[in-house]
This record gives sequence, structure tokens and C-alpha cells, in this order.
Amino acid sequence: MDAIETLLKELTEASGVSGYEKDVRLIMERRFSPLGNVSRDRLGSVIGVQKGSSTAPRILLAAHMDEIGFMVRLITNEGFIKFVPLGGWPNQHLPAQRVKIQTSNGPVVGVIGTPPPHLLRDKERNMAPDKKEMFIDIGATSKKEVEASGVRVGDPIIPVTDFTILSVKEPTYMAKAFDDRVGCALLISVMESLADGNHPNTVYGVGTVQEEVGLRGATTSAEVVDPDVAIILDIGPIGDVPGIKPDESATRLGGGPNLLVYDTRMIPNLKLRDLVIDTAKELEIPLQLDTLEFGGYDGGAIHLHKSGVPTVVIALPTRHAHSHNSIIRRDDFDRASGLISALVRKLNKEIVAGLCD
Repeated sequence: MDAIETLLKELTEASGVSGYEKDVRLIMERRFSPLGNVSRDRLGSVIGVQKGSSTAPRILLAAHMDEIGFMVRLITNEGFIKFVPLGGWPNQHLPAQRVKIQTSNGPVVGVIGTPPPHLLRDKERNMAPDKKEMFIDIGATSKKEVEASGVRVGDPIIPVTDFTILSVKEPTYMAKAFDDRVGCALLISVMESLADGNHPNTVYGVGTVQEEVGLRGATTSAEVVDPDVAIILDIGPIGDVPGIKPDESATRLGGGPNLLVYDTRMIPNLKLRDLVIDTAKELEIPLQLDTLEFGGYDGGAIHLHKSGVPTVVIALPTRHAHSHNSIIRRDDFDRASGLISALVRKLNKEIVAGLCD
């Protein structure tokens, strides 16, 4: 594996559901430390600083560290574990998937169970059960056994999936937590590319916490950074799979990074949006314009900081988002990294001052 693949493997295989991002934060801090000052906000977001030729404008690059997962809600007398989701989990993605419970005694592996199909009525057998009917089975037969393993209410639960390089012609990767560890990897890649200091601003790379449960780290870290411009690095769910009509989604794997022109929490700054489009044309980077009509990004909180922050979302096209296994293409990653780096190098005082004219 090359350096980017190694980084993606380390980030995606780390455990870090919302509110429990420590393992991911340690990776981010280690990668940020050679670049300059590293700090945290009081909610746990990590902030790395890359100084350029000027202290202003202040450019915030944000990628959230948390992944969707679960938390132990209660343990039944029969030894099954009921859970609450952390983030948006479609019911159909859950049954029969392996998970890992992080306990004070170490990890405990189990499987998400549902009522056995042989005992269900015909109409129930072909329906995805609700999460409230699901449970985690660690092979115990009593509550006492579960508690003896170290499991307790409030413990985080993480999907079990290895980073995998798929056997297709173009470098293609499958893993859990690409939402948004791929953004974290992009953030590290861009910050390292700016290490020469040849940019007319100061860049604040932020790994935010608790995005999946309400953009919480984005809110607090914006207070610390007080940015003049923000660029959000995340994933873009795409519809290039069977069952999705062409007029429902035109974005595809390998089609270049996505530029979000709308999501439910934010409409981007129009001049900044156009600057992204123009920069991509100059670099001959294919750019996919996209909308998100369900969900939102960290920009939803950051662009409302104080009197407003010009903000845009650049996302990596990703299949099977919010599941145990998502898929990305390497060329999309490399193009996104190059585009973001070039964009940052353009953001001088004059251009930033004109974004809100």
C-alpha cells in the first residue's frame, strides 16, 4: 500500500463513533504536529494550524472525525443488548452485521440480531425490522454473563469492517467510516501539501466531533478559529447503482469530486462556489455538481458563525453511505486533494473580501 492507502486504512479501522472520537483524534494530532501548532476545543475537536505568508484571511478546512455507530441502551435478563443509534442508520443495513462494543475491559464482538425468519409470518419475513426490534448477541444467555464481559449501558458500539483494496482496474477502496474519515485523510493531505507556506493566508485544519448527531464540533470549533472562509471536506452519497433513475442522481464513482450547490442546512456562498468551479476548469479536474435533499454537513453550523462565513462543501463520491461498507475511487481522492490545495492558494485578502460583495 502507498502512503494514502495506509492513511485511509489507519483512519477507517480506528474506532470513533459520535462522542467517542479519541482514537481518531490521536491520529489527527500525530499527523498535524509536524506542521505547526495543534490544539483542541473543549468538546474534543482537534485544530491544526498551517501558517502561510499572512495571518489573514483565516481559512477553515473541516472534516468530521466521528462515524455512525451505536450505544448500549440496556441489557435484557436473557443476555441480549439493546442499542440506540448514533447517526442515521437505515434499518435494512443492520441485520447480521458484526459489531464491536468498546468496554472498560476491552472490545467485545457480537452480531446484530433480529427475530429468526423461520418463526416469522410470511408478510413479516420480507420486511426490514425496526431498530427497536433488533439486538446485539454476544453469545451470552443471561444479563450476568454480559455484565461479566465488561459491557455496560453507555458503551459505544462500532461496526467491524476491514479496509479493503478491491480487485478492479482502477484503485478502488471499501471500508467503514469513509463518512468522514475520507475527509480527514483529505484534510491531512491538503495540510501537508501546504507545508511550504506558499499560500496567502493561515489555514486551520479542524477534525470536528459529533457531526452525525447535530454538527456540534463544527459549532464549537468555529468559535475557536473565527474563520473568514470555510471549506467542508466530506462524502457525497451517489446514485450510480441499480434502482436509482438518471433524473434522481447524476453523480457517479470516478466522476471527480462533488461540489454541493445545496443541502438541507446550507446554500453555499455563490462567489466561493463559482471560484471552485473556475479552479477545477483551470486544472482540468472533472467536477460533479450535486444537491443533498436529506441531511447536511458541518457547513450548516459554520456558515452561521457570527455575521456569516462564506462556506462551500467539496465531497468525495461514495457508494453505500451510512452502512458497514462504503466504496470510493482513488482518482476522485487525488483530484479533490489537488483542487482544495489550489483553491486555498488563491484565497488572499482581496478575493476573500470580495466573496460577500
